[in-house]
Amino acid sequence: MNKQELYQIAYSAINHKMLRRFGEAGHVACALETTSGAIYTGICIDIPCSIGLCAEQSAIAEMLKKGETEIKRIVAVFEDGSILPPCGRCREFIAQIDDNNDATFIVMPQMKEILLRDLLPERWDSKWD
Repeated sequence: MNKQELYQIAYSAINHKMLRRFGEAGHVACALETTSGAIYTGICIDIPCSIGLCAEQSAIAEMLKKGETEIKRIVAVFEDGSILPPCGRCREFIAQIDDNNDATFIVMPQMKEILLRDLLPERWDSKWD
């Protein structure tokens, strides 16, 4: 699957909902493709007290439920259609799921792609490699 198709799947998963007491969900959606070619989606959940779940983490949870761990390509999309690079927590999360995920293509704004290893140089856990 190409990055444009993956973007469209993520954009289609957006379903913004207001939750109880200032919370919201679904204003960011993610789609990821595994090395097997399977596609998984997820949405963000933001609630007060700094509790929440990024769309990337939600999509990864769906992937793990199906027994997969290697991500080929991943994209997160805001409700206005803009692409959001993964936050630092999500970058680390992707890397910790599978050793081969350092070769995951991250779709960035303007449909640029960059490998996760280039977003996470000087790995803190490299001494165990």
